Amino acid sequence: MTLPTANRVIEQQTADSHDAEKDIFSGESRDDGKRRFDEGERRTNNDPRHKKQPRQNNQPRRDKRDVHGWVILDKPIGMTSTHAVAVLKRLFQAKRAGHAGTLDPLASGGLPIALGEATKTVPFVMDGRKRYRFTVAWGEERDTDDTEGRVVRTSEFRPSADAIRALLPQFTGLIEQIPPQYSAIKVQGERAYDLARDGETVELKPRPVEIHELTLVEHEDNGQSVFEAECGKGTYVRALARDIGRILGCFGHICALRRTLVGPFRETDMIPLEELEALCNRAASGEGSLADALLPVETALDDIPALAVTRADAARLHRGQAVLLRGRDAPNSSGTVYVTVAGRLLALAEIGNGELIPKRVFNLTGLTASPGRSNERV
Repeated sequence: MTLPTANRVIEQQTADSHDAEKDIFSGESRDDGKRRFDEGERRTNNDPRHKKQPRQNNQPRRDKRDVHGWVILDKPIGMTSTHAVAVLKRLFQAKRAGHAGTLDPLASGGLPIALGEATKTVPFVMDGRKRYRFTVAWGEERDTDDTEGRVVRTSEFRPSADAIRALLPQFTGLIEQIPPQYSAIKVQGERAYDLARDGETVELKPRPVEIHELTLVEHEDNGQSVFEAECGKGTYVRALARDIGRILGCFGHICALRRTLVGPFRETDMIPLEELEALCNRAASGEGSLADALLPVETALDDIPALAVTRADAARLHRGQAVLLRGRDAPNSSGTVYVTVAGRLLALAEIGNGELIPKRVFNLTGLTASPGRSNERV
């Protein structure tokens, strides 16, 4: 067995418990937008008296297939994260799909979508850092903290670039942040955005979040400022704009937002929806393969070490049995590793007490990323 020393061992990570995009291992996802659902349509769809519409054009239902890997969608403005997952699931005819971190409809940028066995690695992406570029419009605070909301406070005052820069250290590091009223936080079993839509005001408790970096990129004469932020899980950029505006006394809200980094996935990994659709059309005519759009499942595991095992040990792990770590090549560390055999991902496992214990076993039979896709990212 060999354990690369270049990577560090990290503890098993878990998904963000207060984001709306849960049910990650079932391949399902929900959107955390405030007013993101058409209430009338939802009631109609849930009404047992509502008759199911017949399939249009009598088109046969396409068979689903096993597809495994990551697609990093450059999500367009106006599309919900849930809709994006449904679109990609249809394009790839995939059996399972889910996303690794909701992106508001008003935002663009990186939305990592896991297909098939990649859904088992979603928590590692969700626990990673995110980077955003966002624009704040000064002079108005809105109840949603973005352009879709109702104006609740106004000010004629406009801050200077120097005043903004002087304030930013207060919002860097480990800080306490009150989530927006229109957020996916649960209050007595109800989503905060549902309560807000019904006109209720709820008291959301501050929670610790980590802002690794926050910089002022541009300060425009039209009363807007452009920022870049790199932050940990659970951070609401809308709340940053709200709180900075309050302290400056000018109020503010997000008017543009783009996500440029999610865990190991960078802006260069993103694929616009139009390109994916074009690739799908070419693949259907035999001129290409959708595998070219996939990143390997293990791309999500860049921050944990890989452990190579023999085929005999791989067979035991595949059956869910632990493997004893013996000999001079046995690793002396502990924690989470991803296991490979003959260069192929086999399992997520824990090292402890001289044993390798499988936690998640992967079955990568089906469509996977094209060979060399990992090397393209180096």
